[in-house]
Amino acid sequence: MGKDYYNILGIQKGASEDEIKKAYRKQALKYHPDKNKSPGAEDKFKEIAEAYDVLSDPKKKDIFDKFGEEGLKGSPGGGGSNGPGFTYSFQGDPHAMFTEFFGGRNPFEHLFGRGMGGEDMDDDGEKQDPPVTHELHLSLEEVLSGCTKKMKISRRRLNPDGQTTRSEDKILAVEVKKGWKEGTKITFPKEGDQTPNNIPADVVFIVKDKPHPALCGCTVKAPTLDKRTITLPMEDVIIRPGMKRRVTGEGLPFPKSPERRGDLIIEFDVKFPERLTREAKNTIAQILPS
Repeated sequence: MGKDYYNILGIQKGASEDEIKKAYRKQALKYHPDKNKSPGAEDKFKEIAEAYDVLSDPKKKDIFDKFGEEGLKGSPGGGGSNGPGFTYSFQGDPHAMFTEFFGGRNPFEHLFGRGMGGEDMDDDGEKQDPPVTHELHLSLEEVLSGCTKKMKISRRRLNPDGQTTRSEDKILAVEVKKGWKEGTKITFPKEGDQTPNNIPADVVFIVKDKPHPALCGCTVKAPTLDKRTITLPMEDVIIRPGMKRRVTGEGLPFPKSPERRGDLIIEFDVKFPERLTREAKNTIAQILPS
């Protein structure tokens, strides 16, 4: 069975010229490769162009209505003669057709400008979903030096049929700049869920500061003289500059009793942050003596 051009454009047989134009406009915008990155979008875009090329031409449309695609293209068994010497094959450029349809303008700039309330909207009233926000927790060291944080998100993507969806994971790379402040927002446009009737939401990461562990208790990994690592729990103390912790039996051997060893003294050098979040300040105020 041949192609159903009406079905491709999402309209019923007998649709008016205006309905055919509106259907082409909607489908071409949805599947244009500059907007739709799903697999098969390019092929769907070409198929939509062919459907419009046939249905917008009265002669080709009449032959298609009577004999279907097989009759239109002169295939054997197409349901009868479609006229002496008439054989159709789509030779057009889908992208040129798209540009010509919109009068040489950039349709995405024209149709997807800012609507009311800051939402993206096209002339059919299609709105963009609200932003999807995630917290991005950064340590003071990461903000000091800058880094790349790879964030995994899950979203729904359209299948090539333009109707059903599938679940898809994607890694978004956030390039953390030196000195970023808490509350900084990083936006990845239209990386949210796709459906047949929406503009995907923007995915937004909001920077949150991690409280520095030395001020709120931590576990220290300390090297020994014989290249081992020992663990020192420090959860119940506030680490101060110059503070020392003695570890029994991890120092140098006694000259007169080499089978015995002295103590290892660990001294803490604390680098204080230049700024703290209000939450961190409140936590410290509750712990430190007034």
